[in-house]
Amino acid sequence: MHEMLPHLIQTDFPSITRTKLDTLQANLGYRCNQSCLHCHVAASPKRTEEMDWETMQLMLDFIEKYDITTLDLTGGAPEMNQHFKRLVIEARKLGVKVIDRCNLTILCEPGYEDFAEFLAEHDVEVVASLPCYLEDNVDAQRGDGVFLASIEGLTKLNKLGYAQEGSGKVLNLVYNPQGPVLPPEQVALEISYKSELDARYGVQFSNLFTLANMPIQRFGSMLISKKTFLPYMDLLRASFNEATLDSLMCRSLISVDWQGFVHDCDFNQQLKMPLGSSREPIHLEALLKEGLQESAIRIGDHCYGCTAGQGSSCGGALS
Repeated sequence: MHEMLPHLIQTDFPSITRTKLDTLQANLGYRCNQSCLHCHVAASPKRTEEMDWETMQLMLDFIEKYDITTLDLTGGAPEMNQHFKRLVIEARKLGVKVIDRCNLTILCEPGYEDFAEFLAEHDVEVVASLPCYLEDNVDAQRGDGVFLASIEGLTKLNKLGYAQEGSGKVLNLVYNPQGPVLPPEQVALEISYKSELDARYGVQFSNLFTLANMPIQRFGSMLISKKTFLPYMDLLRASFNEATLDSLMCRSLISVDWQGFVHDCDFNQQLKMPLGSSREPIHLEALLKEGLQESAIRIGDHCYGCTAGQGSSCGGALS
């Protein structure tokens, strides 16, 4: 796989600073039951990296000390971390919102059949990846059988109250394009998703988030191999939307990797870019003692992926 940082580190992206920190996003490990081409962490069943409980305890201490309101769990498949349930239970005791970035198919894997019930019991907000409402498109991007397994996972969550009126249980879906193009307009696509999934499978969800594919890790390496990296970067730069800057997720979030090192966002984490202006990696243990001393956010050319068109973040379109 191509090393992506050398292609992205030189940039004319505008400087940005952090405002009030309210979200701790944690990558619990790179092991996943899928190996998706667009995956910006290059997760797969063969990966072994996994956050340990000592690091999770540091996160809980940080959440309590600095009044963090949201713990956002990602991976890989975060549910495959052996401490996932314990972390969720302890975080919910602190009164914070917990988000599980779920690929849906994990809910049907042997050994994980009770995870949907666990998420519902602890009022975990689910953000689930489903790149299309058509079976052929999803399977082409993610592998044979992934779409129907995803529908099975969604059906499980619906039966437990997710996305059902008055339940308070939030189930958001995530769309990303199949190739080096920008996602379509979010509101219109959400209408189509809701109509098609309900009519075809009787499935409901709360909101649709549209995300651009980031030119890093497996997807970025594929672009370089196919000689489409530069045209995609030209598209992202040409589609820069200044109105998205105030809403960028990195302005209220920091990202913790599986070893406990801290970054400005999940994408910077995958590029091994240290937090802010630091030249050396910063561990959460040091940040817990000292607090977040600066507001500068480290940038690169990949930041255009979050600001192109409607913008793109962990919460979908920005404008």
